[in-house]
Amino acid sequence: MEHLIAALRCIYSHAVADGLLDEADNPALRVRKPRRLPSTRRGLSDESMAAINRVAGQTGNDPMLDTLLLRLHTETACRRGGALALTLADLDETQCVVLLREKNDTVRWQPVSPTLMRHLREHAEQRGAETSDDALLRYRSGKPLTRRRYDHLWHRLGQHLPWVATQQISTHWLRHTTLTWVERHFGYAIARAWAGHTDSSHASATTMYIRADLADIATALAALTGERHPLAESRK
Repeated sequence: MEHLIAALRCIYSHAVADGLLDEADNPALRVRKPRRLPSTRRGLSDESMAAINRVAGQTGNDPMLDTLLLRLHTETACRRGGALALTLADLDETQCVVLLREKNDTVRWQPVSPTLMRHLREHAEQRGAETSDDALLRYRSGKPLTRRRYDHLWHRLGQHLPWVATQQISTHWLRHTTLTWVERHFGYAIARAWAGHTDSSHASATTMYIRADLADIATALAALTGERHPLAESRK
């Protein structure tokens, strides 16, 4: 309903701009958008995450791909679009960071563990990615991954773990899980940077003074994964 009203407002605003309608006669402006309800998403417990990873690794026609996806989203808290947009050129193995392109045309380097970096590289090489512009994530056939893989993954997880289906858990819940952990252990500034949030419309003026950098994120990631990170080491 919210999208419908926004679309109609857009159409009528063009009509006003073209002189087909007076501003005072614009009916779309008199229709209120529905109040957006709070999200039911939340951070998952360690036990829930362990169960999700276990089932993903023991079922389906490509457990290696599914567990790689879960690890990628858990470590980076990226959105699906950010993962699907990854190419070979987006891997910096020296500094253990990946380049994420997400909504609103945001682009950022995100630290990952050496283990994840190694598996991303091996996955790409084994499945036919050759040039720098080739998609990183691929099916067994070598074709680039699509959003359908995520849909099939969570549908399967819901069949084996009823609470996944009941609560409609999805990839975005992994983002909530990681960012909640980061905020609890390393504070708001690092969680905000980890999430790639750049919109300051709802933030206080203090945020411009407490920005976290890649080394801060890498330090938190090292604590999350239990692995050393080159950028975290450089901060010492």
